[in-house]
Amino acid sequence: MMAIPRLLIGATASGSGKTMITCGILQALVNRGLKVASFKCGPDYIDPMFHREVIGTHSRNLDTFFSGENDTKYLLEKNATGMDISIMEGVMGYYDGVGGTTPIAGAYDLARVTDTPAVLIVNTKGMSLSVLPLIKGFLEYKQDSKIKGVIFNQMSEMIYPLLKAQAEDELGIKVYGYVPRITDFTIESRHLGLVMPDEVEELSVKLNGLAGILEKTLEIDELIALANSAPELTYKKPEIPVLEERDGHPRVAVARDNAFCFYYQDNLDLLKEMGAQIVEFSPINDKHLPENIDGLILGGGYPELFGKELSENKTMLEDMKRAITGGLPTLAECGGFMYLHNKMEAMDGNHYEMVGAIDGEVYRTPKLSRFGYINITAKHDQLLGKEGTILRAHEFHYFDSTACGESFSAKKPLRKRGWDCVNGTDTLEAGFPHMYYYSNPQAVFSFLKKCVAI
Repeated sequence: MMAIPRLLIGATASGSGKTMITCGILQALVNRGLKVASFKCGPDYIDPMFHREVIGTHSRNLDTFFSGENDTKYLLEKNATGMDISIMEGVMGYYDGVGGTTPIAGAYDLARVTDTPAVLIVNTKGMSLSVLPLIKGFLEYKQDSKIKGVIFNQMSEMIYPLLKAQAEDELGIKVYGYVPRITDFTIESRHLGLVMPDEVEELSVKLNGLAGILEKTLEIDELIALANSAPELTYKKPEIPVLEERDGHPRVAVARDNAFCFYYQDNLDLLKEMGAQIVEFSPINDKHLPENIDGLILGGGYPELFGKELSENKTMLEDMKRAITGGLPTLAECGGFMYLHNKMEAMDGNHYEMVGAIDGEVYRTPKLSRFGYINITAKHDQLLGKEGTILRAHEFHYFDSTACGESFSAKKPLRKRGWDCVNGTDTLEAGFPHMYYYSNPQAVFSFLKKCVAI
């Protein structure tokens, strides 16, 4: 059992101001000198990067579809230990989850599984008294809604005290403040979500300005008190396979730069816990792969924005192809998979020569081809395990390939739709799915065992 001060910020719907307000609250807490952990509900990579690199919080993902109930609680405790407070940011509407018709893996599900008090962001634009029945519906839809309070967004200072009193008197719900209409704090969008943190001009100034506003309009001290009221967590520590001392500590090269930046930090931490050494490198800037490596991981990101730079780094392309075709155990996901093709169409419309370890071409599509959660099942023995090995993953991409692979069968949860994916051999797994290692630690352990066997 572990006491973890925590709260979840949810919303009635996407576009309610949840991300903006969460960022402002995180900045305000950091400015107070608190040690803050932040968590994003769901598979999104970009918000945790944003929280970590711009605001300076210890940030991770929490996803009940990926890791189940017990391991989700374990990962929360693991990453929140030593922190003064943990803030979870919800996803979409509070009850929206897998399949669009269930709450599984949504904000409510995370609050339920982790027994975390939730605060609901209610966008009041175009409403006044009508916000009360809206809140009432969210409170009563689930008996254990976990909603302990609300914050009104886009509300005028004049009407706020009146509606606060009515909400608290009629609904018995605590109102933790309001956010006036803010026009000078925006986060630009991109085809995969938020822009990268270092691309937002004067972001630090904007965030601190936002935090200053929220210090005046939100009851920050009361939100901290609510977080401190969260009950202790109870869970069982998962059993993680670890390499034996005689196997040594394989050096696994991980591509990380502006083109390859989508990683679940818990995935990389799990590799370290199993006995791996992580060696980061840049396919854009480094001329060669790191020396004396035993394995290779190419994550997702934005290679389509750096087609020219990647293509012109000929020595890296040659190193990469030689290593992979020579049998270096390799995991490549989405953007990393795209990089391994013969050619890749980039966002500028040009087609660039890439590594050539996958005999195919990558092309841009007008809309998302395949997206959302999937279960992937191995159709034959390969790098990540025997035939029948199952992992949980997700896809989200505006590009496709002439060589998506057929080594795994992918199936949407709660849906009939499925497809084949991933190029899998005994030394390579390359495809569009982003895999979550805690969904099957034994599978990634098979990768490490191959690394020490070469």
